[in-house]
Amino acid sequence: MLELYEGALDVPEILKRWYEEEAKSNYGAFIPFVGTVRAENGIEGLSFDIYEPILTNWFDAWQAEAKKRGALLKMAHSKGDVLLHQSSYIAAVFSPKRRVALETIEEFVEDFKASAPIWKYDLKNGERIYAKERSTAIKGSGILS
Repeated sequence: MLELYEGALDVPEILKRWYEEEAKSNYGAFIPFVGTVRAENGIEGLSFDIYEPILTNWFDAWQAEAKKRGALLKMAHSKGDVLLHQSSYIAAVFSPKRRVALETIEEFVEDFKASAPIWKYDLKNGERIYAKERSTAIKGSGILS
């Protein structure tokens, strides 16, 4: 399940709902990861653009991989502005086994950082500035790929 929201995520609501949705699914592990905007380099927050078709394909491939492992993935991400100390990203793995959940969440979060089609901007002095130095090119993209 992939969920996109305008602005900051309501972490307690999302995690509670996800937990309740899977409470009777006989999963032995529920491992969430919550990404929070931290204060650095004088930013007031971050802003995000998302190319939804590629993100959906990327997530669906991960969901298929999780299913092979007997697990289920859920993810929520913000579009637009998210201020300091608010959440822009939540990922969770549900699995019958703890080890599968731990390994899957780590691999998923790392691949998300490297491959998801989400562009990050710093919010500084009321301006939105592309965070090029903290951005990663998407595999297979670009004129020379």
